[in-house]
Amino acid sequence: MQRWPRLWLGSVCAAVAAGCARPSSVPALGTEPELRIGVAENRPSVALGGDGELILTDDGTGQPIGSIPAGVRWSVVPAPRGVRLVRADGSQSESHPGVFAVNVSEGRFAMADGRAYRGRLNVVRGPSGVLVVNRVSLENYVAGTIGAELGARRPEELAALRAQAVVSRTFAMKNRGRWEVHGLDAFADVRDQVYGGVASESPQVWDAVRATAGQVVVYSGLPIDAFFHSTCGRTTAGVEEVFATVASRPYLRPVSDASGRGRHYCDISPRFRWREEWDASTLRAILSRTLPAVMNVGGDGLQPITDVAVTRTTRSGRVGELRIVFEHGDVRVPGPSVRNVLRPANGRLLGSQAFELHVSREGGRVSHLVAAGAGSGHGVGFCQWGAVGRARAGQDYRTILATYFPGTRVERLY
Repeated sequence: MQRWPRLWLGSVCAAVAAGCARPSSVPALGTEPELRIGVAENRPSVALGGDGELILTDDGTGQPIGSIPAGVRWSVVPAPRGVRLVRADGSQSESHPGVFAVNVSEGRFAMADGRAYRGRLNVVRGPSGVLVVNRVSLENYVAGTIGAELGARRPEELAALRAQAVVSRTFAMKNRGRWEVHGLDAFADVRDQVYGGVASESPQVWDAVRATAGQVVVYSGLPIDAFFHSTCGRTTAGVEEVFATVASRPYLRPVSDASGRGRHYCDISPRFRWREEWDASTLRAILSRTLPAVMNVGGDGLQPITDVAVTRTTRSGRVGELRIVFEHGDVRVPGPSVRNVLRPANGRLLGSQAFELHVSREGGRVSHLVAAGAGSGHGVGFCQWGAVGRARAGQDYRTILATYFPGTRVERLY
């Protein structure tokens, strides 16, 4: 029986700041750039090793420190002025501002805590422990990302993987230096894109990377803000509907995912439709935790809740405002904050901003609340499960990208 891997929630969870003055055409890079990816942070120690000999150099001077034989692990721990190496025999090195590690054996990789990475590993002292940075070429980064983001795909779905490769490359290019305060271009989790290193690679991943090498999605001559998510549910969202701090973009507007005869391309997603329920005590406990983070609800504790209602919807049909009524007064939660406020009992974000509410009352108070929802994630831009459905229908990756990012085109940067 075909087993379907989990499709990650679209990883773009924060607004991307607008750029400065823009040239009229895509700048030709000529060469493939290197990225700095934060793969581990705030660790009390990190184990370095590899399946081949690992050569270590001082981050500050570039001078050799030593080498770790294949199959052996040394630890890197914080030191007063940087980091210190703890060898396999327990002896310790002097303090270094940082350590670079590279595997010099052909076809072998540097490893941090047992996870293999292409390129180099840079281990430095962070604010609260050890920070591991993978310095890796953009194409190798994309190869370690799209498998983690989209999972293994069937042969008729490979156009979706190619589309994801272009989206992930575009996102990486657009956001280089986003975390410059940390000395990074991206983190390896949902703050940016899920990046698993070598473990996330596969032959079909590399086919998608090579088939789209250097290609990005552009609008008015520059790489776009390549938002993506798991499942749109029926239509994607305009960026301004979901992110309060991001201005509208012509290519980030609602796009129908209808495939005809009442079906949608993303209806193959396990989160195409969902349902969440709260009883009175659970709802009150959750709102007591979440509401103060987004608005002032008074200092006397949460009053009994008498109603919860959607008072405005957006142009894509998502919740634009949620009204929560108490015995004395009410609060109005803006659409971009709704998923953070109306959380399920397990504390995670609400599945999406597209839902309908059903309220039951006893004695004038809410006794039971049900949200019947559609889709998974913020809903802006590229719909991952929709792309899979479109690939099954025979659409190629350029057609899929032009659909979810209207008015754009695919160009090669290097």
